[in-house]
Amino acid sequence: QVQLVESGGGSVQAGGSLKLSCAVSAYTYSLSMAWFRQAPGKEREGVAGIYTGPGSIFYADSVKGRFTISQDNAKRTLYLQMNSLKPEDTAMYYCAAVLGWSYPGQMLESRRYNYWGQGTQVTVSS
Repeated sequence: QVQLVESGGGSVQAGGSLKLSCAVSAYTYSLSMAWFRQAPGKEREGVAGIYTGPGSIFYADSVKGRFTISQDNAKRTLYLQMNSLKPEDTAMYYCAAVLGWSYPGQMLESRRYNYWGQGTQVTVSS
């Protein structure tokens, strides 16, 4: 069983930055991990995914160049640095994990993941 606990959400004005953290109860190098978000009335959307190893970071087109996913294996923590935030980034953000490697096409698909955090709210005002 892998437990995930997100933190770092909050309210910010457009153009601002936030850094989300996800504390993981297992060693992150053994996991495929990702950040998802869900706005009211919308489907859950994969934002960024990561698996330890070269070329194993993926972003949704909507956040490329603005968001950066990273992980600290020693601290067992996943991060999402969000810059140049827009009102459309407003959503509940979730950390997700699954044991083992994932195909690139799976990294931003919610059905791939079987461990989820409780979410942290991000609100961006214009």
